[in-house]
Amino acid sequence: MGFDIEEWQRLAREDPAEFERRRHATIEALIEQAPAEHRERLRRLQSRIDLERRRAKTPLGATVRLQAMMWDHFGRLREALEALAGRAAPTPRASARIIPFAKKR
Repeated sequence: MGFDIEEWQRLAREDPAEFERRRHATIEALIEQAPAEHRERLRRLQSRIDLERRRAKTPLGATVRLQAMMWDHFGRLREALEALAGRAAPTPRASARIIPFAKKR
């Protein structure tokens, strides 16, 4: 049985409690399929994801928080791989150019 996005979208709109119940059950089933030595770490990661989702005020805010978390982990992984390869990771830029957007009226 594949992932039916329309069904998940319908559930999220019409029955948020059932959506959350199924989301939790699906995630737990996936974690249970992982090798035993990885399950605890996956549960801790999922707990952190759930915490970030609860802290966000909107679904978009949750997405931004989770994206930032992903990029942080990706950066650390990159640094570790660079260290294993015997190379130093490039130093991130200290500044960036900010592009102002006009306010909507």
